[in-house]
Amino acid sequence: MRFLVDAQLPPALVRMLSDRGHHAEHVTDIGPGEAPDRELWRYALEHDAVLVTKDEDFSDMLLLGGSSPAVVWVRVGNTRRRALLEWFEPLIDHIVELLDAGNRLIELR
Repeated sequence: MRFLVDAQLPPALVRMLSDRGHHAEHVTDIGPGEAPDRELWRYALEHDAVLVTKDEDFSDMLLLGGSSPAVVWVRVGNTRRRALLEWFEPLIDHIVELLDAGNRLIELR
């Protein structure tokens, strides 16, 4: 599966997803980290990538309908990178299962 990790999440998440056999990129791999949401949305759509983000705007964009990438919305507060990665890693297989089942918005709390 292909993932695009948004700027609010650490590049280490890309390495974790890659280590689990997925193709993953951080937004800073494809351009400036402050790229507009619409640009990231378009990139994810054109590359069939799942957008992993903490930004609520992407879930709102998904709800508007039309062509869209799948979105994994990470809804945890500010946390240390290590704690975030330890929390996220055991969820990866379940996230992939939900995406494979056709879910377009996965909200993680």
